Amino acid sequence: MKIGLIGATGMVGRIILDFLSKKFFSHDLYFSASSKSIGKKIFIRNKIHKIIKINELLNKNLDVVLLSAGSKVSKKWSPLFAKNGSIVIDNSSAWRMDPKKKLIVPEINAFSLKKEDKIIANPNCSTIQLVMVLYPLHVIYNIKRIVISTYQSVTGTGKKALDQLNKEKLGEHNNKKNIYPHPIYNNVIPHCDSFMDNGYTLEEIKLINETKKIMNEYNINITSTCVRVPVTGGHSESVNITFKKKPDLNKIRNILINTKGIVLQDLVKENKYPMPIYSHNKDEVFVGRIREDLSFPNSINIWIVSDNLRKGSATNAIQILEFLIKEKFIL
Repeated sequence: MKIGLIGATGMVGRIILDFLSKKFFSHDLYFSASSKSIGKKIFIRNKIHKIIKINELLNKNLDVVLLSAGSKVSKKWSPLFAKNGSIVIDNSSAWRMDPKKKLIVPEINAFSLKKEDKIIANPNCSTIQLVMVLYPLHVIYNIKRIVISTYQSVTGTGKKALDQLNKEKLGEHNNKKNIYPHPIYNNVIPHCDSFMDNGYTLEEIKLINETKKIMNEYNINITSTCVRVPVTGGHSESVNITFKKKPDLNKIRNILINTKGIVLQDLVKENKYPMPIYSHNKDEVFVGRIREDLSFPNSINIWIVSDNLRKGSATNAIQILEFLIKEKFIL
């Protein structure tokens, strides 16, 4: 099998690279990245791989392309790879809301994939961890409304944002090179992605629309507020859920305990609850602080944390690839 990775030197790309070195090292691997990285070498299992241009990658007749280089690159190159016979698993926002493309979280809707699907969209990081928890609860209780507040790591914006945080920790401030419009160190910024005319940000709209598409439920009412925080270990979400029937908290905990990919941390009297410092470098979604909403019927509050670079990005993409192999969509 021939596997290509575009964006090999980025924050998510490096994690995908690690997965490839551990799980797929026996296959033929090819790597591409931005122009400044062309010619650099990647060492995997004592084998040297040279970073090549994307057009060179196109000529390799790849079985799979893992694309983690932004929506502009994906819009240009994904159709070309697909036309060439490759299956593209794209980590950008380019194809997520395209009605002809599948938006996949394997634990929820991998069954919808067909051999004909040549471009597969990987959801937004904050969406993945959210639906991992929502979906198994929705199956039992039917969700009517969701109110989401996120606390998102700077790593979700990329290396430049992480650089800004680290420099500000040292007292260095360079407004011209900053990725955020305000300092992020010792601060929280209620602004993730660009603002739209309706006052929401693109990140908030992504969270709403992608959740509905993945769960295939377009009548659920969802609102969201996305906030950037000076954290590197993962995204956190405070979620208020209203169901169509009264939920049983013990049953909800039992559902989540038995859901693959979820870890329940809900022993508040022992101060055990999900936090980014514990989710960092882990592939699971952590959930806790489960309690009844005393202000509204059939409602609960819940706290969800996950490493946005792993299950929120790289891990989910690799799980899609593993599903394709298991189903023999790739031979």
